[in-house]
Amino acid sequence: PTERSHLVQDIPGGHRTGPERSDSRMTIDLGRRRLLVSTTALAGVSFLPAWATTGSVPALPRDGEAFDFETLVAHARALSHQPYHAPDERYAELLDEIGYEAFMGIHTRKEVALWADAATPVTVEFFHLDQNARAPIAIHVVESGRSRRIQYNGDLFRYDDPALAKRLPADLGFSGFRMLGRGDPAREWLAFKGASYFRSPGGLDQYGLSARGVAIDTGYGADEAFPNFTQYWLIKPEPDAATITICALLEGQHVTGAYRIKLSRPNDIILDIETRLFQRNDVQRLGIAPLTSMFWFSETNARRGVDWRPEIHDSDGLAMTTGQDQRLWRALVNPPRTQYSAFQDKNPKGFGLLQRDRVFDHYQDPEVGFENRPSLWVEPRGNWGSGHVGLLELPTDEEVYDNINVFWVPAGKTASGNEWQFDYRLHWGADQPDPPQLARVMATRTGRAGAPGTYEDQSVLARKFVIDFAGHALDSLDKDNAPEPQVHASHGKIDNPYVRYVEKTGRWRVFFDWKGELPPNDTPVELQAALRHGARQITETWLYAYYPEALPRQLYADDDSA
Repeated sequence: PTERSHLVQDIPGGHRTGPERSDSRMTIDLGRRRLLVSTTALAGVSFLPAWATTGSVPALPRDGEAFDFETLVAHARALSHQPYHAPDERYAELLDEIGYEAFMGIHTRKEVALWADAATPVTVEFFHLDQNARAPIAIHVVESGRSRRIQYNGDLFRYDDPALAKRLPADLGFSGFRMLGRGDPAREWLAFKGASYFRSPGGLDQYGLSARGVAIDTGYGADEAFPNFTQYWLIKPEPDAATITICALLEGQHVTGAYRIKLSRPNDIILDIETRLFQRNDVQRLGIAPLTSMFWFSETNARRGVDWRPEIHDSDGLAMTTGQDQRLWRALVNPPRTQYSAFQDKNPKGFGLLQRDRVFDHYQDPEVGFENRPSLWVEPRGNWGSGHVGLLELPTDEEVYDNINVFWVPAGKTASGNEWQFDYRLHWGADQPDPPQLARVMATRTGRAGAPGTYEDQSVLARKFVIDFAGHALDSLDKDNAPEPQVHASHGKIDNPYVRYVEKTGRWRVFFDWKGELPPNDTPVELQAALRHGARQITETWLYAYYPEALPRQLYADDDSA
């Protein structure tokens, strides 16, 4: 397999390197593109009690029987000691025909949606199986504490292709569901579809990045596994309920799990998640609260002429608040080869993939609405202990692939028999819920090192970096009382760092050139920058992974080439 760089950072600097295998990609269509990455949180690890090894599996409730989360936890725990059975995938040839266009031609009949005639805050619509979500799941509704399975029925859907409708078997099954609020038009709140993926449009009502229940061996190529939410229990809410509760059973080759998710919508979408995971087998990398997004290019690495739009991304950076209250911003990259970065921490306060650039003119695509894509912030509940925030970036040349993965990786051995408890909150909205008092990074730009007229004198590997900062911490400063740049590189040297105030934008701009030879072992140059005023840092710390490569010397045609 192709080797790639492996970067481990102590926040905010330092690294070591070594080989890893290239990663695989997975896309699941929902809406325009796919349904993909985030959700879990570490409170501790323990080992299973002796009774769990007896081979008995506590039964889940049948129709009419009482449901409770503790029974689901006990069932998931006992399942981890049973042989794994892959999900039942039937009608393969038929599902192969239900691609994106065919799936978008299958519509839920609104009048028969779950709770359509009830006084609940939401209704529930079910998703059809298709070529990307092939394993049927079980969906139960819990009313007055009693569980009842919802049976698949083709009459729940309306088909643009009547011939397809006639060919569908009566026991096909569901692939997932979505919750919608009341109103006209009804606003979507949350959707689950495929493996353990789910996502929300957040307060801006625009789908973008995704979350999932757990990530297993992400970044290890063919070893990566995708456990499934195989059963859901939807607890019917009271008419004036502020939260809606969803429980789910996770089953996979390496882990089983029980999830309790409490959904609320004060404005943004908030998910309070309790997770219990039980390891069937050892894993190389256990990803907690995994997020998945797409980054093709921005002002940082704009590919003029490749696409007519100036920027294409669902997220433009990874924000982190460490256990020591450091605020970090890692600008995303579309690397030349697969890259994994690990930011060491203990008891992190939060992390998330954000879309900070909210200006339509920077994207120019009214149909896709990149400027309204939600940000997703993970807020741990309780102490997560030692570990690292992992960032996996995959090279891409299209927007249809989710090439960004973020998750928490607990320290220590993730071995068969381990039992993990994760509690956390997910915020889907325009920004992280607690924006820092420090000034923030607003843009990252790169170009040829040096000044106009001197480009030919520079190394082809040298690069200029320009970072814009903005925020109240900078408002009282001016050119006579300017902040000072603080810039570091893991390899090579920093040349001519300085700062300028840009009056037209109200931002302070840091300039510097990086110069040096190629780093060893095909690793990137790790850069970081911040602004200080006196002895005090007044901005978050900007981080970036730069792979030195030659820029084109000539941007015009030779006179004799016509």
